[in-house]
Amino acid sequence: MHQKKRIRTLFLSAWYPNREDAMVGLFVRKHAEAVALQNDVTVLYLHADPQISKFEIIKQNINEHLHEIIVYYPNHIRGTVGKFFKIINYFRANRLGNREVKKDFRPDIVHVNVLTRTGLLAYWLKLTQGIPYVITEHWSRYFSDRNSYHGFFRKVLTKLIVKSASAVLPVSEGLKKAMKSHKLHNPNYQVVNNVVDDFFFEKINQPAHNKIKQILHVSCFDDQVKNISGILRATKSLSLIRNDFNLVIVGTGPDYDKIKSYADDLKFPQDMILFTGELTPKEVATQFHQADFFVLFSNYENSPVVISESLASGKPVISTDVGGIAEHVNQTNGILIPVGDENALLNAILHMLENHQSYDAENTQGIAKQKFSYKSVSNEINKIYSDIIYEV
Repeated sequence: MHQKKRIRTLFLSAWYPNREDAMVGLFVRKHAEAVALQNDVTVLYLHADPQISKFEIIKQNINEHLHEIIVYYPNHIRGTVGKFFKIINYFRANRLGNREVKKDFRPDIVHVNVLTRTGLLAYWLKLTQGIPYVITEHWSRYFSDRNSYHGFFRKVLTKLIVKSASAVLPVSEGLKKAMKSHKLHNPNYQVVNNVVDDFFFEKINQPAHNKIKQILHVSCFDDQVKNISGILRATKSLSLIRNDFNLVIVGTGPDYDKIKSYADDLKFPQDMILFTGELTPKEVATQFHQADFFVLFSNYENSPVVISESLASGKPVISTDVGGIAEHVNQTNGILIPVGDENALLNAILHMLENHQSYDAENTQGIAKQKFSYKSVSNEINKIYSDIIYEV
């Protein structure tokens, strides 16, 4: 049945951009922005802040159809007692936030992002008010190589919340299979991709054939996950074979200083390695547009947005075959290699340096637009909402 009006949607998320970290959960905000193209969205996010002693409620109107309510709650007591008070304060923050939501907004549907705690309020609203909810999951903890989905009560609650949802929307087919392997059953699983900003889809300008090739890596500098040190070692080996390239590494994170120091220890030729630090999304897009190809050497992933951004920019990808990456990267737009295989990475880069221009950039970008654009994702989610709310 066709949608009759703008659907009032309450977004709940365990991850969301906040005053301590503007990047965390950015993909959730982009989903909210996509939904708000056709519906009215209020986001409720709860964030533990060790620097405060009182609850703080921050309300912000992103645009006419997207509003945010962020509740910061105290989390300054350490140890077992601190964990207890954190749980108490979380539910107090939940109550305060829900009170703010109800002042002028009654949702038609609740959209849960990242389980498990965020699903509890949605489950309660369904039980008490009959409001349906859907779940979008991003977390890679369900994959066997990550193996961080633990805890008896967590598993019991997660199964209940997933079973009671009107739809479950993992961001990759691989994540869907991983969730089902943990007996998280629901009859309505549908994969919905992450969103890529429109400015990544700019007209493609082919780089000159004779310029220094530019290799790009973008990540959060968690070396245990992203294996940036492995990229540096492979690049060091590459530098002993040829020097007509540079490697641009974008981002910041917990291992930033360690990785920079490691690069210094490897003694690359001058200007071969560039660390940009944290950039704005538009600046990141510029780096993609200037690059010849993108490299990701992660030990585990789900469906990383940087892969989507590279394809949206029309740039081929070298990546480890982890998570849901193989759903988007194939021989037409890149090279997949085994996890941790630095020799395979070296050979893939050598191949890409010679052949990156043989990949069809416009076709790559066109397919990416069908998958990852705001319009495409908005239409997908809107249809799911409408099918739930207006079902016969």
